Amino acid sequence: MDNAAIEEMFETLGLITIRRMFGGKGIYCEGIILALEVDGEILLKGDAESASELEEAGARQWAYDGKGKPVKMPYWSIPEAAYDDPDEMARWVKLAFAAARRAKK
Repeated sequence: MDNAAIEEMFETLGLITIRRMFGGKGIYCEGIILALEVDGEILLKGDAESASELEEAGARQWAYDGKGKPVKMPYWSIPEAAYDDPDEMARWVKLAFAAARRAKK
């Protein structure tokens, strides 16, 4: 995904920074990482407080294969409905930023 498309997805947060990392991209706001781009997919930061809401909306938690068993990471796919609704996208982006801020503390 190109940086302009990512910036548009996160525009409700204001200025974001995008940095290349691990073959993908890290997406930051106020110096805090709140999302990743991996293999063309945007993954939003989640935590214990937001995980159930993400799961109920159909998001899936990102995991990688770690020595034969999946290792779950605190990042979630964006719920499908958000791609067609800017207000819904803004909701999930703000939720991810809130989770990222909690993790930073």
